[in-house]
Amino acid sequence: MKGWLRRVRGAVGMGLSWAVGWALVGLGIELIHNVWPNPVGALVDIWPAVLAYPAFLGGLVFSTVLGIAGRRRSFGELSLSRFAAWGAFGGLLLGLFPAALVAMGTATVAEGVAVVGALTLLSAASASGSLALARMAEGEDSSRTAAELPAGDRS
Repeated sequence: MKGWLRRVRGAVGMGLSWAVGWALVGLGIELIHNVWPNPVGALVDIWPAVLAYPAFLGGLVFSTVLGIAGRRRSFGELSLSRFAAWGAFGGLLLGLFPAALVAMGTATVAEGVAVVGALTLLSAASASGSLALARMAEGEDSSRTAAELPAGDRS
């Protein structure tokens, strides 16, 4: 049972770290908006929250994908492009909800493509950043595989 709790804790940690990163992107959008105001009118300051919620879910999905796909590999064996591809796959999985909205007719195809594309790109970038941070934190202990570490230690 302890193994499952460590994995859940790691997945939540991955989701929270992604949420903070994406919220910072949203804060950047707000800062840009304040410098170059929208000619149509002021927008509500919601971008950090709008990005943080799907980022948390994306971190959970990516942690699951990583646990399955990277089980027996050490961080030294994992390439940045492979991690980005797994992150993009997680973003595509997360994009199933907007795709379902398009299928039900509550969103346009253009809106669905924009949301799924943004989720995929941000997830790929977040996964690459997670690997870079994991390699920095891992330091000299590169012989441990991803499966031997809790998911939180992979972020």
